[in-house]
Amino acid sequence: MSKLAIIVPCRLESTRFPRKLLHVIKGKPLVIWVAERIASQTPEIPLWFAVDHELLRGPLVAAGFQVIMTDPGHASGTDRLAEANRTVRADQVINIQADEPLVTAAQIRSLAKLIDGPVPMATLATPFQRIVDFYNPNQVKVVMRTDGRALYFSRSRLPFSRDLGLTIDDAWLAANPCHKHLGLYAYHAGLLEKFSKLPPGRYEQIEKLEQLRVLENGLDIVVGVTADPTIGVDTPEDAKKFEQWLG
Repeated sequence: MSKLAIIVPCRLESTRFPRKLLHVIKGKPLVIWVAERIASQTPEIPLWFAVDHELLRGPLVAAGFQVIMTDPGHASGTDRLAEANRTVRADQVINIQADEPLVTAAQIRSLAKLIDGPVPMATLATPFQRIVDFYNPNQVKVVMRTDGRALYFSRSRLPFSRDLGLTIDDAWLAANPCHKHLGLYAYHAGLLEKFSKLPPGRYEQIEKLEQLRVLENGLDIVVGVTADPTIGVDTPEDAKKFEQWLG
């Protein structure tokens, strides 16, 4: 049993980019790029992968990573984490998405610091730099209270400028910071167990954002802001961007 562990939930199938974790980039599947990145950034934190299929388990085990097989029927990655942590038995769990190949040590350590406090769940956000990204429903928005706790997450533009409507531009965005949610989380173990027993929330099902289940049930999520760049691989185009970044 450890106080802190990283668990990466891995699902074979993906709606927008079928089997993206096995997509080969410069000779290696995406999930291995992510695994090696995490291991190199924070080698001091135990790292596990919670997978739903042997096709994911195979390359991870071959590369020397710790893997737990989990129920393929889980409705969300958080449910998968809860199952995996019954084996890992960490007090605090950091959840890095298996499609985030540019996660940084600073981001992981920021989550570790946030979750070492009283709030049972933590996540990260970064300011939007381009209005085209702010309009993109695949880039999730988050708005926060003055104490840094999340008010809401949405695929819609949030906040919405009533006065300017669709005419906002990059200059407006620079003057009125809006935040993109990053797929990085941390939890107290007790919240993971509680989450797995709660029914999916109304807004969670509409937006397809599992973190809304936490807010809908009156629990807090603290949000840290990072300026570190990231490329979440949601589409084949994102995979090409990452390949270009690798050079």
